[in-house]
Amino acid sequence: MTRKVRIGIDVGGTFTKAVLTDNETYDVIGKETVLTTHYAPEGVARGIVQVFHKVLEDFQIETKDVVFIAHSTTQATNALLEGDVETVGIVGMGTGFDGFRARRLTNVGEVKLAPGRTLKTVHSFIDTKGGLGEEKTKGVILDLINNGAKIIVASEAFGVDNPAHELSVVDVANRLGIPAIGAHEISKLYGLETRTRTAVINASIIPKMLATADMIERSVRKAGIKAPLMIMRGDGGVMNIGEMRKRPLLTLLSGPAASVAGALMYLKVSDGIFFEVGGTSTNIGVIRNGRPKLKYVELGGHHTFLHSLDVRVLGIAGGSMVRFRDGKIIDIGPRSAHIAGLTYSAFAKTDDILDPEMVPIQPMPNDPSDYVGIKTKNGKMFAITVTCAANALKITRVGDYAHGNPEAAKKAIEPLAEKLNLTVEETARKILEMASAKIVRLIKELMKEYALDPSYTTLVGGGGGASALIPFTANAVGLDYRISENAEVISSIGVALAMVRDAIERMIINPTPDDILRIRREAEDAAIRAGAAPGTVEVSVEIDPQRHRVIAIALGATELKTKELVRRATSEERKLEAAKSMRAPPENIQLVASTNFFDVFTARTKEKGLLRSLLGHVQPIRVVDKEGVIRLSIKNGVVFQSFVKQCLYNLKEHLEKYTLYTEAGPMIPDVYLLCGGRIVDLSGVRDPDQISSLLSVELKGRNPEDPVVLVLGL
Repeated sequence: MTRKVRIGIDVGGTFTKAVLTDNETYDVIGKETVLTTHYAPEGVARGIVQVFHKVLEDFQIETKDVVFIAHSTTQATNALLEGDVETVGIVGMGTGFDGFRARRLTNVGEVKLAPGRTLKTVHSFIDTKGGLGEEKTKGVILDLINNGAKIIVASEAFGVDNPAHELSVVDVANRLGIPAIGAHEISKLYGLETRTRTAVINASIIPKMLATADMIERSVRKAGIKAPLMIMRGDGGVMNIGEMRKRPLLTLLSGPAASVAGALMYLKVSDGIFFEVGGTSTNIGVIRNGRPKLKYVELGGHHTFLHSLDVRVLGIAGGSMVRFRDGKIIDIGPRSAHIAGLTYSAFAKTDDILDPEMVPIQPMPNDPSDYVGIKTKNGKMFAITVTCAANALKITRVGDYAHGNPEAAKKAIEPLAEKLNLTVEETARKILEMASAKIVRLIKELMKEYALDPSYTTLVGGGGGASALIPFTANAVGLDYRISENAEVISSIGVALAMVRDAIERMIINPTPDDILRIRREAEDAAIRAGAAPGTVEVSVEIDPQRHRVIAIALGATELKTKELVRRATSEERKLEAAKSMRAPPENIQLVASTNFFDVFTARTKEKGLLRSLLGHVQPIRVVDKEGVIRLSIKNGVVFQSFVKQCLYNLKEHLEKYTLYTEAGPMIPDVYLLCGGRIVDLSGVRDPDQISSLLSVELKGRNPEDPVVLVLGL
């Protein structure tokens, strides 16, 4: 039987990497790399096309066997940072008092993108009293084009509730051959100014993105591949190229998102801080209960309605070079050996490092000239990097992507050690201490921001430089760590395995079950438009009562799966995984509840303080899925086995029992429902009626006898 494959391509700062994965097992069966083509006429698109053809040819893949192809892109990010955008014409609309405000709020003026980079807009307003006339609309659009606009955004007060006028403007513009988009297509949230600004930023990059998308799609189709071409989104999912043509802004930060997607889909990380350590920079993201943390993107200090993964980028990585001035090491990075055009000394032959001497290096014209280079007797030049220091201390292991030649690294570090009056080992350790200190500061910030428990937090390393930096950093901060398999291509794996994703976010005060059902259907339809097969889409709903926001997140595959992706773990293996996570002997672990997809384990402990006096014994909880992956970790909580038919009754009973009443008001437990193959997370909902409404929607249509599990976090 012919093996079907998936292709994932990640565009990095230095390399563009492709992986082939087996469509049924997700095993990596091939990988290829080319230099990222920043300066080619076609930009990074050339490298995407090159590595795509290379991986097909080198692994003799027939085009009919490619069922999925996706790539990340730096183009949206680079276009906004570099100001490579088009002038946008804004058609603001409204009537009466709302129209008076809309005239001002839709005129967003120049939008600051980055230092010294702005986006120009031109604005016109139509009073919609009595409706829109086609000739009037046409005249307004043509005036905007004559004033320099290349693309149109239509934005009306309350256009998210009734987008008819926005769609009418888009239709007139398109019939004139002018690209246009309605603000409601970018965000469903109230907040006219922010919604308009987000739509304007999105529109400004559409012409540039279209040219690249068309070129890549032509190449894929010319190769005979009929599978849909998908693009990585900044929130960790993918969408088809048709949706990208309308909403390219969603690809912002898709490169960093790809690495987190790899951690979720390939490494099955449940709780931890994930690092993709490249040559020049490190991407860092937080994963809790198997879900990445997200945030709204800010551009030029302006708030937008664009959601992306909260991925922090640090200018420290495996290739970061040493800076030396006034007899001491003053910094590590941000320039890397890649930028300076130098080879890591750790990847040299021992005989190449002959009579090394230290020389100053200026990687780029405007950089300081205090970076350390090593010149050898035969005239060869090398760099001392973080990876070199790790090799000199024998931290890396044979088989690691970052493992090189420890002896060559030590010889290269000798002249620096002499100037510091230290041993080679002390010098290497100093390099790693200074490099890891930057990451340690961020780790502490993230742990505080997201209330991560050090007892259960693991550092997970991906990227080619992971083994050079993560073990030392983990030791410095006192946390466990692990380095991923195929670490150097984890982002490409993330692209290859990513699910189709879309999200609908609306402002609704006290949402009813009908409101929830409506937004669920809207999210499901959006995911299908983005390329998901209808039978694969699952929707989760979150309620933010403080901001009155309801968020429906739809995830789906591009095709139906007929086989399990990996071997099902035995009950004993699941128990051992829970024991390891809770740092308890296996004999102290109890299986307390289960469904067809999950086992729930506890390790009974005696809690001190208020909780003990009120509730007696409380316990840590681990929910482990059929593959042996921990999907939910709770420090203290209680578990109840139930069935669909009695779940809501049990919920009411247990909420009443475990709600604490204080002077500040009732403290309702965090509620989770294990139902089918999903964990319904209602931990942010504090209204018992809303919790019941959401659960009734989740349970609707299920077999009354199906087992479910309620988990309350205390």
